[in-house]
Amino acid sequence: MAEGKLPADIRAMNFEDALQELQQIVGQLEKGEGKLDQAIEAYKRGAALKQHCENKLREAKQQIDKITLGPGGEAKTEPFEVD
Repeated sequence: MAEGKLPADIRAMNFEDALQELQQIVGQLEKGEGKLDQAIEAYKRGAALKQHCENKLREAKQQIDKITLGPGGEAKTEPFEVD
């Protein structure tokens, strides 16, 4: 699911708030609380929250620079490669 297709309230969340709500949804689903329709909607929202968290992590990783030492001992930065 692309970031633009996520609900606006989820797109506005920071990583920590989205992760906390996702953890609450997972806990509710694991307990089997609620009716089937509610569980399906919770699952859909949880999937959107998961995607949002993954997007936020990917954005954060793209902003990280790796600090390395050059041959003369000078510090320089280069993009951080994520495996």
